[in-house]
Amino acid sequence: MSPAPADRRIPHPDRLSPKRRDYDDIMRDHDAACAAGRAGYLDRRTGLFVMTVDQLWARGTCCDSGCRHCPWFGRPS
Repeated sequence: MSPAPADRRIPHPDRLSPKRRDYDDIMRDHDAACAAGRAGYLDRRTGLFVMTVDQLWARGTCCDSGCRHCPWFGRPS
């Protein structure tokens, strides 16, 4: 799995607002999953599996499922 480019690694604020109290925790969990080469991580609050930007980047297009770390949402393809 190839990593997403640097300009696609920060989530679109409509998907993950930097104003959220848990933003730093989410990004830490996300970055740890990416560094370990995992496809995703478990959200601390909901327990749901969240795919990483690298996993989503490997798909090649947006799936329109509202993914938190979508590298395609709100950006030119």
